[in-house]
Amino acid sequence: MGSSNKKKKEKKKDFQKAKLKVGKAKAKAANFTDTSFKSKSIVVNQQTLATDDIDAAEQFKHNLSLAVTAKSDNQRRDALSYLTNQISAKPPNNPVGTAGVLTKLLPLVSDSTTTVRARLLGLFKALPPSEVRPHVEKVLMYVRGGMTHLSSDIRSDALNLMEWLLEVAGDEVVSCPGGWLKTLNSFSSMLGWNPSVGSALSSKGWTSASKTTLGGAAKKGGAEAQARQIQVLAMFLGVGFKPESPVPYDSRAYSDNLYRFPMVPNPFAHLNLFGSPRDEDDEMYPDRSSRQRVFDIKWRAAITTGMDGAKREGGAVGRAAAGLDRVLNDRQKGDAPQSLDSAIG
Repeated sequence: MGSSNKKKKEKKKDFQKAKLKVGKAKAKAANFTDTSFKSKSIVVNQQTLATDDIDAAEQFKHNLSLAVTAKSDNQRRDALSYLTNQISAKPPNNPVGTAGVLTKLLPLVSDSTTTVRARLLGLFKALPPSEVRPHVEKVLMYVRGGMTHLSSDIRSDALNLMEWLLEVAGDEVVSCPGGWLKTLNSFSSMLGWNPSVGSALSSKGWTSASKTTLGGAAKKGGAEAQARQIQVLAMFLGVGFKPESPVPYDSRAYSDNLYRFPMVPNPFAHLNLFGSPRDEDDEMYPDRSSRQRVFDIKWRAAITTGMDGAKREGGAVGRAAAGLDRVLNDRQKGDAPQSLDSAIG
């Protein structure tokens, strides 16, 4: 019974109101800690919040990571602008090298924001061409992906990248593994000039056969987009059919080729001794004659048929097709134009 009475008294205390004592502060516990904050300034010892003292290499790497991982379009754009300024500086500041920049930023070829893709092109143009050439195969893989993207704006910007790549490393583009046939396949997907429908176009007429494209002609500005695609195709074929300049005889160079180890990286890549097996599209076509041979077998009929149909359309498309016709005619003469301006007249 004593225990029961004790529990009742404890419960009764819980429901009693606290008695307020006027003029007296509540007693503080022995382990009380004062957490009130009355300071008007913060002093941080041995640290700084300024960006001037940050290491330039670390800041470059931070912006390189920010250009890819930032969710904000403005942050990615500003990071690319910073990287472009650092690479274009005298002397340039690029602690990761051209290979590191390309590896990190190439996925932005298919970025959804137009300004980001424009800044990316400006950054690539600031890179030294001699350092871009060894990585053409990797760059070309992303450019072809952009050329066959569902978005017409991304396809258009990918053509700008293709034009830049042909200007700085045209020979490497048409001679690297997959650079010739796979790129022609991408142009075919953009224009609808497929070898499988080439015979149908020639037999049924240029207006009766269906044309499979990526939707450029159906949208506003489709004619300008198609003309642009034909122009870059003419530039690509002009580089591929360009006659090789004869190398003057040099006895020292001749003996070096026979007895000295090659000084270039992977000099026997065209043999594919240790790489994965490649099909015809992945093969290297290092000389003009091999590119002409496979072009005549697989693409000449389809491109000629599509070009004739484009010439009948007139306007910008017809003029671009006429420039492509001149490239193919000059190729027969062995004097293919070397630039886009000479190709389109």
